[in-house]
Amino acid sequence: MSAQTILVVEDDAKIRTLLRNVFEAEGFAVLESTRGQSVLDLIRTKRVSLVTLDIHLGSENGLDLARQIRRVSSVPIIMVTGQDDVIDRVAGLEIGADDYITKPFHIREVIARVRSVLRRAAITAEVAHSAAAEEDTKYIFDGMTADPDRLALVDRVGKDCGLTSGDFKLLMVFLKHPKRVLSRDQLMDLTGGREWNPLDRAIDNQVARLRKKIEHDPAEPRLIKTVRGIGYTFSCDVQVLQSSGSSAKSA
Repeated sequence: MSAQTILVVEDDAKIRTLLRNVFEAEGFAVLESTRGQSVLDLIRTKRVSLVTLDIHLGSENGLDLARQIRRVSSVPIIMVTGQDDVIDRVAGLEIGADDYITKPFHIREVIARVRSVLRRAAITAEVAHSAAAEEDTKYIFDGMTADPDRLALVDRVGKDCGLTSGDFKLLMVFLKHPKRVLSRDQLMDLTGGREWNPLDRAIDNQVARLRKKIEHDPAEPRLIKTVRGIGYTFSCDVQVLQSSGSSAKSA
């Protein structure tokens, strides 16, 4: 996998060289610029992963350049400001910058902030990709149809099951992992419910509520079965129907 590329926008040659050396030592590829048009051209033509942008670029205004970048790209931006530039820092964040570094800076802080912003950007991109993949995709099981785009489950006679967002999130975890034993910890991780206490009955109560809405007989569940001492398993076949009309059956 190719290295992520950082674009350093800085008119101070010493600081620019320092940042280049630090980033390259950390395994990043580095591009440099001191002018607005050059920055925009590089963002349009290169695979830039992140921009460090000095607010004071000689005759140019870094805030104006940040606005121009945001018109053409969602690339992460870290503003580089002076100690007393509180108003500029706030303005940068309002424009759409992702973070800021204050001069004089410590190299380890720079690296930490860069990696933190890149991690957040990767998570955002993954969520967006997942949402796009889910669009117009339906999950069919036991005569019912789950529609992630509408967060809705329609039962065997075409009636909405009235799932809450929490119910639907848990159902989707089961539909994406059919016939696999999932521990309570895994269910909490996969539903984003890490604030739950694994020692309480929160996940069991959530499963019980979902069973009441999808099982023929919640007292004798056929779909969501308990695996004693471990967690639960979704025992039904799941058909994934995509917008193209193609489908794949999960075993």
